[in-house]
Amino acid sequence: MGLALGVVLLVVAVAVAFVYNGLVKLRVLSDNAWADIDVQLKRRHDLIPNVVEAVKGYAGHERGTLERVMQARSQAMSAEGPAARGDAEGGLTTALRGLFALVEAYPQLRASEHFAQLQTTLVQVEDAIQHARRYYNAVVRDFNTRAEQFPSNLVASLFGFKSREFFQLANQDEAAVPGVRFPGGGTGL
Repeated sequence: MGLALGVVLLVVAVAVAFVYNGLVKLRVLSDNAWADIDVQLKRRHDLIPNVVEAVKGYAGHERGTLERVMQARSQAMSAEGPAARGDAEGGLTTALRGLFALVEAYPQLRASEHFAQLQTTLVQVEDAIQHARRYYNAVVRDFNTRAEQFPSNLVASLFGFKSREFFQLANQDEAAVPGVRFPGGGTGL
């Protein structure tokens, strides 16, 4: 009987260790995926002042639009956590959409090689953010699912694993990436 009890305890210990290690792996993957999002958002935030300066050279009198973009950028940079960052980034996307709508009224700006290069870079960054967000949300989904399923939920609660927040924009309208026209009629972003 003592041997059977020892075998059962060993099996339970191995099962707990297996579940624990799986949860740790998913937690580390989600932390890494969040770091990837953070890097892409920083690239976006660093690019925005250059875009605003380029627009200011042609449309400096459109001060309200430029200030809204910079204010939204500041809020996005100071937001903490996936939910708050999602709300702030949604506001920044809306402000950028307004800025690029303004650009349509300035053909010389649209034709500027420097501005076109900034637009291309911004399109690339937006695409990288979208891919990083999808990966992060997939890892968070897997982590949350595992942490809530039986019997791994017992291990998760025993060792203090908490559900993670998804990174999503505040609403579907804000999730649309701002449209931009490139010289020659192409679109992007």
